[in-house]
Amino acid sequence: MVTAHPAPGAALRGTPVVPGLGLGPVLLVRTEIDPDAVAAFAARPVPSEGREEEALALYDAAVAEVAAGFERRAEAGHGAAAEVLTASAGLARDKGLRSAVRKNLRASDSTGLLDALHAAVAQFVELFTQMGGLMAERATDLRDIERRLVAHLVGVPEPGVPTPSQPSVLVAEDLAPADTAGLDPSRVVALVTERGGPTSHTAIIARQLGIPCVVGTAGALGLADGVTVLVDGAAGSIEIGPDLDTAASRVEADRAERALVAAWAGPGATADGVPVKLLANVADGESAGKAAGEPVEGVGLFRTELCFLSRADEPSAAEQADIYAEVLTSFAGRYVVVRTLDAGSDKPVAFATHEGEENPALGVRGLRLSFDNPGLLGRQLDGIAEAARRVGTETWVMAPMVATVAEAADFAAQVRERGLKAGVMVEVPSAALLAHRMLEVVDFLSLGTNDLTQYTMAADRMATDLAHLTDPWQPAVLQLIAITAHAGRAAAKPVGVCGEAAADPLLACALVGMGVSSLSMAAAAVRPVGARLAQVTMAQCEEAAEAALAAADPAAARDAVRAIVG
Repeated sequence: MVTAHPAPGAALRGTPVVPGLGLGPVLLVRTEIDPDAVAAFAARPVPSEGREEEALALYDAAVAEVAAGFERRAEAGHGAAAEVLTASAGLARDKGLRSAVRKNLRASDSTGLLDALHAAVAQFVELFTQMGGLMAERATDLRDIERRLVAHLVGVPEPGVPTPSQPSVLVAEDLAPADTAGLDPSRVVALVTERGGPTSHTAIIARQLGIPCVVGTAGALGLADGVTVLVDGAAGSIEIGPDLDTAASRVEADRAERALVAAWAGPGATADGVPVKLLANVADGESAGKAAGEPVEGVGLFRTELCFLSRADEPSAAEQADIYAEVLTSFAGRYVVVRTLDAGSDKPVAFATHEGEENPALGVRGLRLSFDNPGLLGRQLDGIAEAARRVGTETWVMAPMVATVAEAADFAAQVRERGLKAGVMVEVPSAALLAHRMLEVVDFLSLGTNDLTQYTMAADRMATDLAHLTDPWQPAVLQLIAITAHAGRAAAKPVGVCGEAAADPLLACALVGMGVSSLSMAAAAVRPVGARLAQVTMAQCEEAAEAALAAADPAAARDAVRAIVG
């Protein structure tokens, strides 16, 4: 079959993830393993006696190599990339996957190791996909692990991204964490994937690396190797065979803009001096220490559950205090917003999460875990309060997945008993619609736009086919943000955004215009957002907010805001 390639002058569109322009030849990423090597391994005669033990010994050796490879890359990386690679190493060693391989080997004497592995992976991919959320994203990671295991078993190099011989645009169906984390931004000028959403691992790591990125791009694999394309990570467009002089001029202007971004040193404010607090999202003491060196006024989201993903037993309040104190110490003289356990769904914590839920994304997660286990929340609040007392850093505490005013009031009472400022996450549409009443019982609100978008649009945020719905620029999502921000202004209480929407410099302008008082994001995104806000007035932000709210769809909203703020 002859592949039809898009004609020069044509353009593809996807979901914009990391702004910036990248011009270069397409380098298609292929993940196939030499079929001859696979066939030769599968055809090997294996004695029936000791067959299972021999196969599992080969499997265990391959797992050890693959997991060690992930860990080496994690040690060389940092931030989100290191976290994702460490998680992949754990997934490769998963005992449940090994048990499934063993079960498949026992099912039939004719089942070879490669078939047993493939069937086991397929079983877990189906399970993860059904669970939705970030667990669905792990299906991509698992398929990548399978390819790497097969490569070791058949004796060929692990598949992965080739090293470009010249600055190139990588185009792939999707990229695994191990591939994305190892990219060299001087060689990879842009990323384009056919699958994936704005909160996929590819998107998160690309944002950290500062590589322009567009995901969910239908027809991307139809691009021919070597054809020159111009990728616009802000508009989500891929221009095929552009005029080289015009494209080069646009790229040069983009580089100048990036230089301004790199020079921005804070604090956050509009061009006419209206302050906007820019904050960092952190996961532990190490990430907090790195974020503290950026021009941020504090932490807007300390994801405490990420400290405990590998813990089988609940740490005591004293142990928790030691962990939290590491983060608070890095931000002495500033302030830290601590989120209580957002466990459940895609972030299973052994000592907290309910097992066997049919629909965990809509189940017992976040604050709901404390309904039948109040001691879980009480001990965490005790740990947070002790850390705050010990370090002296101003500490705010917020709960995830709050749906009713009564839940907010009960949580706030427990937080204030410990002398801390209380708030809640606005992730459930009901919380946004009742924001004015929520603010009667709490001190602040923080919009988690990832989940708010997912629940508002009834679309799994990891579903590639629904990426157009899980876009935070969706009019319905923007309306809920505006309602919440208006309630904050009326009550004279802070309303922040700590989801991925805060890291979009263009959307940040509209959010500030709506009345959002703080933006919290990955540390790498702070300078681009701060530099963009410094170039626009509050009046422009308010005009941008009105234009975005009036738009018919996300693309129209982006275009309207870009026309106002540049």
